[in-house]
Amino acid sequence: MANRQQKQKTVALKRRRHRIRKRISGTAQRPRLVVRRSLRNIEAQLVDDEAGHSLVGLSTQTKGFDKSVPRIEQGRELGKMIASKAQECGVEKVVFDRAGLIYHGVIRAVAEGAREGGLQF
Repeated sequence: MANRQQKQKTVALKRRRHRIRKRISGTAQRPRLVVRRSLRNIEAQLVDDEAGHSLVGLSTQTKGFDKSVPRIEQGRELGKMIASKAQECGVEKVVFDRAGLIYHGVIRAVAEGAREGGLQF
């Protein structure tokens, strides 16, 4: 029974992700900031969809990242780090892609941290 419910949740997440991706696309001037959350880690990437490659990618597994703080604070710190890396690459504006997840908790913390770091979206 539990396996069936998990499969339904996974299918619903994929459906939401594809529905969002139909409308959101990143360019070289305004890349897509994708946030992925798992049970253990948080990942953020800047993606240029026209060229088909990632400009910057960071995660909570990155060296020097403090994992002893709560997950919301980890997300905020990750957002600030991705913003500083983006500005080194010359990117100031991005399109935020929550990847089908609800905009609250860790996802919101990453977005707020990126805004505090200087990214505009």
